[in-house]
Amino acid sequence: MTPTRVRALVVAAAVCALASWLVLRLLYSALPPLPWTVVPALVIVAAAEAWTGHELRARIHGRPGTKPAPPLYVARMAVLAKATSQAAAVIGGIAAGFVVYVAGSLSASIPRHDAITSGTIFGASVLLALAGLYLEHCCRIPGDPGSERRAPPPRSAGRLH
Repeated sequence: MTPTRVRALVVAAAVCALASWLVLRLLYSALPPLPWTVVPALVIVAAAEAWTGHELRARIHGRPGTKPAPPLYVARMAVLAKATSQAAAVIGGIAAGFVVYVAGSLSASIPRHDAITSGTIFGASVLLALAGLYLEHCCRIPGDPGSERRAPPPRSAGRLH
């Protein structure tokens, strides 16, 4: 499994924002107002992942007072981190599409409410993506050659292509 690239998350968010904006052009008037309860849920999950990452990093580094982390647990946390950051990119993209769509009609009450809610959902999804990336970073084993970024090997001048 390769580390999550921020560029891939940004592309996923941009694609979801565009798709969200296109769907909202057709269906916005039929939708109920956005629920604000998404924001605390995203923030709570982000805090839990950041805390888990901090604790897991201490266990991997063998800090005093911690038990070693089982390899299967670390692998599960790495998969969770990758999935969470990707889900956060999708949620953030959808929220960004809402913000862009309702930005032109902020004088009305419901679009203004949706703009504020979707803006805070976008912010919470950014926090969740960062927490997922942090947890993924914390799953790296110190001294593992795969955890360091290395320059590609130099090309030999005598190689035929």
